Amino acid sequence: MAKPKKWVRNVKTVSTYPPKDLFTKDAQTIARTMAKKKVSPKGIGSGIRMIQYFINRAGKGLSASRKRELEKAKAILQRKRTGAKKKSPGAGRKRTGRRRLRSASRRKK
Repeated sequence: MAKPKKWVRNVKTVSTYPPKDLFTKDAQTIARTMAKKKVSPKGIGSGIRMIQYFINRAGKGLSASRKRELEKAKAILQRKRTGAKKKSPGAGRKRTGRRRLRSASRRKK
């Protein structure tokens, strides 16, 4: 019985364009390059997905040190993405303590 062809062979990307040999470099370089709009026009998320796709595609042929470096690059991008979502000033602030203090000071007068 013939082995079924793997689906990853047929994947063609139109959203992420990493330069040749990018995934052989250090984590900082990979993350910096994948965060650029020219490489990942749909944003940092597509860069993270491309790194994960590369890790999955390489499978057991990927050395432990290379996988560690790619995971570091992915973590850098994830931190950058979550850091970009800033809360509005004062969001999540509790105001009940201030009200209690005011009402307590008024009662004393």
